[in-house]
Amino acid sequence: MRSLNLLALCCFSPLLFAADVPGSQDLPIVPRMADAQIVDYRPVAELERIYPLGSIRKISGQLRFDGQVAARGQTTSVTYELPPEHSSTEAFTAAREALQKQDAQLLFWCQARDCGESSLWANDVFGNAKLYGADDQQAFLLLRLAAPQDNTLVALYSITRGNRKAYLHVEQFDAAAPLGDLLPTSATLLRELKSTGELDFPKLTGDPDDTWLRLISRGLNLDTTLRVSVSGPKAEAWRQALIGQGVRTARMEAGSIDGSGLHIQLLR
Repeated sequence: MRSLNLLALCCFSPLLFAADVPGSQDLPIVPRMADAQIVDYRPVAELERIYPLGSIRKISGQLRFDGQVAARGQTTSVTYELPPEHSSTEAFTAAREALQKQDAQLLFWCQARDCGESSLWANDVFGNAKLYGADDQQAFLLLRLAAPQDNTLVALYSITRGNRKAYLHVEQFDAAAPLGDLLPTSATLLRELKSTGELDFPKLTGDPDDTWLRLISRGLNLDTTLRVSVSGPKAEAWRQALIGQGVRTARMEAGSIDGSGLHIQLLR
């Protein structure tokens, strides 16, 4: 009888097969996808971290990328194996949207082969072989939390392996010293615009800022088929400045969205 009870427990208790690794827990800032399982957990540790702000490659044994955020601080990470009914893209999108609802700023976002080799992200950036998979099935996003937590970064990395198992890696980094100014890449602005339909810059309340003007104009000119509306207290000044940076007049129109800063909306 006891053997039958044990057999029944093995057949009907999914916890026996999908238990989190001992001592693990979710990060409060990112909700867990239903039925996801924690397969790797690394508690708070003081580390020097380097997060790429560009596609990564290895040349003469050294990692290379166009930009980076380098700082020392406390790092915590959790890696989820996703249930078969959910893809790595779904988990990545849900995590991104949850962080954006908290007004987190996107700094670098890449997908598929634009990120570089998955093996480099898995082994050299995150030191976690579970994250090695197909280069065209990966995505990475680095975000900065809104003030007063603006010295905290969150890294998301999703991957689908050759065996079709999908994973989401979430890493929180609390810098020991102020991070200062961190700017997104132009390609990230474009990806955000195309994915969410808008770009919001609440701090850009005055006349066009040269640095941001270059970033935004380059992003818009990476896809010259897109049309946008420009809103905000200085919207017309920004529109004229963007035209001066080579964004065609016909691609921009005056918007009517109220807000304290610059707002760019994709016209479908």
